[in-house]
Amino acid sequence: MRDILVTVIVFGSLPMIFRNPVTGVLLWVWISVMNPHTQGWGYAQHFPFAYLIAICTLLAMAGQRGPKGLPVNGLTLTLLAFIVWMNVTTLFALFPEAAYTQWNKVMKIMLMSLVTMMLIRSREDIHRLIWVLVISLGFYGVKGGIFTLRTGGEERVWGPEGTFIGDNNAIALALIMTIPLMHYLLQQTDNKWLRRALAVTMVLSALAALGSYSRGALLAIAAMTVFMWYRSRNKWLSGAVIVLLAPLLLLFMPQGWSSRMDTIGEFQADESAMGRINAWYMAYHLARDRLFGGGYDVAEPALFTRYAPNPADVHAAHSIYFQVLGEHGFVGLALYLLLGFFTWRCASWITREAACQPELAWAARLATMIQASFVGFAVGGAFLSLVYYDVPYYLAAALLATRALIQARLSTQPSPRAAPSRAAPQAPEA
Repeated sequence: MRDILVTVIVFGSLPMIFRNPVTGVLLWVWISVMNPHTQGWGYAQHFPFAYLIAICTLLAMAGQRGPKGLPVNGLTLTLLAFIVWMNVTTLFALFPEAAYTQWNKVMKIMLMSLVTMMLIRSREDIHRLIWVLVISLGFYGVKGGIFTLRTGGEERVWGPEGTFIGDNNAIALALIMTIPLMHYLLQQTDNKWLRRALAVTMVLSALAALGSYSRGALLAIAAMTVFMWYRSRNKWLSGAVIVLLAPLLLLFMPQGWSSRMDTIGEFQADESAMGRINAWYMAYHLARDRLFGGGYDVAEPALFTRYAPNPADVHAAHSIYFQVLGEHGFVGLALYLLLGFFTWRCASWITREAACQPELAWAARLATMIQASFVGFAVGGAFLSLVYYDVPYYLAAALLATRALIQARLSTQPSPRAAPSRAAPQAPEA
């Protein structure tokens, strides 16, 4: 039944894609982020839904009239430079076969991320994109939160198998990034039942993130919560909510969870933590030795034998920063950090320009909540290999579209004219 449902939704939406390519973008985001086909048990698990949607979207975009160019600014130029550099490093990859497999996957993500940036333009499109992200990940938040309640937190929450968020740490970070987006939508709706549903989903998603037993997720949710409180308009009320909810969620978790979280301060005695640090050393020394890094998928025994302090402890980087460093070298890391800088600056520009205009209050709130998502990603991503996770790129697309709307509005407003200078008194005629 699930296979049939996903198939009907996808094939039923194909005609709508050719009428409006944005539908294709939203459908792609739904398939790539939620991976609904993985929830079935039959043919849908292996059917190329994403490929079909991408082809239809590209064809529809090619035949669409009107503007559809990529915005030209620091964010997009840096993203293009990062994509070009990843192609260059793939040419010099140490393990070409494995690198090509990952390159093929990453380039598809980057292509559709660029398409998203080209097609998402209106406020309605932006809100639809945010809703698709919230529904796609909120499904796992509700599911994982209920699972944590039912098991008393004794068992771990996992994401859909075979996806970016299949790992317990990854699904936790994805849910943490979604909570600020849920809060934004809660602020934008007047429907009390929808507001209640979003509030419950936020709590269940936070509980699911804790139920993943991810120590990085705990740090990420703490950083995100502090940022949301700092940027809130009513710090007393938001602070009171945090003070009331946080202890309840933490007290609900069992002793096994608390014991695992306590190891954050004792990482020297934790094999998993030391394995990650060993992988970070390997990535650093590899990048020092090779300008182009090692290319995709460098967690190989041969490289650990040459570059790691402990050659026998082979681990993936488990860090967005060291992952990009090991795979694409210091140039790749610089471009990735620069991409984050321009994304943050874009959001800051939106909040600054929209602050004094009530009709643009939604834009300021959206930019602030996306910044909160990126705070969670920056902290939690320090312990996860999620450089190519597509959600941050979709959020960047939402920021680009929001900035373009504000710029268009500002360009139509009359510029303030200088006050006319008072004429100097004239001398009386003789």
